[in-house]
Amino acid sequence: MTACLPPHYPGMRVGLFGGTFNPPHAGHLLVSEIALRRLGLDRIWWLVTPGNPLKLNSGLPPLSDRVHAARRLARDPRIVVTGVEADIGTRYTYDTVAWLVRRAPGVKFVWIMGADNLAQFDRWQRWTDIAALAPIAAIDRPGASRAAGAARATHWFSRWRLAENDARKLPALAPPAFVFLHDRRIDLSSTRLREHGNPPQGD
Repeated sequence: MTACLPPHYPGMRVGLFGGTFNPPHAGHLLVSEIALRRLGLDRIWWLVTPGNPLKLNSGLPPLSDRVHAARRLARDPRIVVTGVEADIGTRYTYDTVAWLVRRAPGVKFVWIMGADNLAQFDRWQRWTDIAALAPIAAIDRPGASRAAGAARATHWFSRWRLAENDARKLPALAPPAFVFLHDRRIDLSSTRLREHGNPPQGD
């Protein structure tokens, strides 16, 4: 399988931010801005997934529509939107990250997730193996701090957790490595936007 990856080079610091982006919104932009700034990333790749294995995907808009909407929203040239998972036929995060690590040797990947996903990270297939592939940064989100702090995965990560002041070191560390970042927050979610019939934020 041949897939077109965004431009990259050995030593490049790239955040991987996966999701359905249904719809993409200002919260996705904020998480990306925080990750770029606090981790010293060169780029962040939005991995628009064909479907989330932990969610019902009936009624999910076509991948091409969601990729197009994300590209309209993400005007920062450091944010690159890709549907590479569909190209390579992966469904689970472990398989996607493993493929990227193999195909882009030398790139310093970091998996980016919101605190809401950290709270249920232990439900993800091969979650400890994901942590062994790339450092992980969790970004705090409204309403998720307490659950994320008490999560099984957070306790598991404790031996490899960086202080926030050391966050810029994360991309260069061998995994497992983890940081939980607290920064500006916005109370916005794709679920809420769908429920209220709102268009993607930023259009």
